[in-house]
Amino acid sequence: MLGWFVRILFAIAAPITALFVARDALNFGLIQTIVTMLLVTVLVGLIAAYTGRDRQAPR
Repeated sequence: MLGWFVRILFAIAAPITALFVARDALNFGLIQTIVTMLLVTVLVGLIAAYTGRDRQAPR
C-alpha cells in the first residue's frame, strides 16, 4: 500500500519535474525524487497544520 502512495506521488512529480528538466536527461530521476520529497514534506506539513489547530478556540 505504501508503494501505491509513492507511485502516485511520482506520477504527480513527473510533470512538475518535466517543467524544469528534459525527460531524457540523465538526472531526471534524481530531480524527480527530490520533487517527490518536497511534495511529501508539503503534504505532511498541511496535515500537521490541519490536525494541530484548536477547534474550541474562539474566533
